[in-house]
Amino acid sequence: MQHLANKHSLDWQVDSAGTGGWHVGEGPDRRSVRAAKDNGIDISKQICRKFRKSDFDEFDLIFVMDKSNYADVLAMTPNEQAAAKVKLLLGDKEVPDPYYDDSQFQPVFEMINVGCEDIIKKLK
Repeated sequence: MQHLANKHSLDWQVDSAGTGGWHVGEGPDRRSVRAAKDNGIDISKQICRKFRKSDFDEFDLIFVMDKSNYADVLAMTPNEQAAAKVKLLLGDKEVPDPYYDDSQFQPVFEMINVGCEDIIKKLK
């Protein structure tokens, strides 16, 4: 999203966080790094952090990949205003987790890219 926001000259602050703490402090999965690099994006310097309640104050919108993440983030909302910020990235569809199938990283990248482009078109 940050790459696309920059490409469209949007002054957006974009961040990424997980709902679980399993990989806090680690870089992205090497297969994600490769898929992004193959598409001209360097995510190799990103460091995993866990989603926190203060993110509701810091960000205007919060996009999640699937319904499980959606429920996890909604459970943290302090009020209805914060809950209204939480959306599925692909509207009513979920982004599948490619972790167990190397061949799915590029298709998932493409799905996310399209979702981000759609968001930019709506909000620009």
